[in-house]
Amino acid sequence: MLLVLVGLPGSGKTTVGRQLARRLRIPFVDSDHAIEHRLGCSVREYFEREGEDRFRDLESEVLDDLSLHHTGVLSTGGGSVLRPINRERLRERGHVFYLRSSPEEVFRRLRNDQNRPLLQVADPQARLRELFEKRDPLYRDCAHYVIETGRPSVSTLVNMIVSQLELAGHLPEQPAAS
Repeated sequence: MLLVLVGLPGSGKTTVGRQLARRLRIPFVDSDHAIEHRLGCSVREYFEREGEDRFRDLESEVLDDLSLHHTGVLSTGGGSVLRPINRERLRERGHVFYLRSSPEEVFRRLRNDQNRPLLQVADPQARLRELFEKRDPLYRDCAHYVIETGRPSVSTLVNMIVSQLELAGHLPEQPAAS
């Protein structure tokens, strides 16, 4: 079983993904970390040196490989949905959850983060609004489920995902707590 998390940078994909994998006792992988492992440098360095197109080519290769061979939780980069082939493969090969966060929520979480190449601009909040406008329909196109992140805790978001999987019959029901 492959559970895929998509959403804006800073929507909680890695944090929620790690907790979800721990809860379900399945492996976790972050596509950006897999890319960095393959490159031997950070996504940010490669992005700056080679440009976005080269990065997206590599990202597509890694997503193809991971979606074919990884079983567990896959956290994707925020721009992974930009290419139709990525959306198609992720949707066909996994159960895709869109962690939907408003640009304002994401800005609150990321305002001090220097490692997000697309946010190293004069007005990061405006940039997040642009990304949201462009990507929200793409995330929705790819996703089987939309989870509004709002203010819930990470454990609440994990519970929401597990509940959706149980309702859809993709997980054995958890024994009731006694």
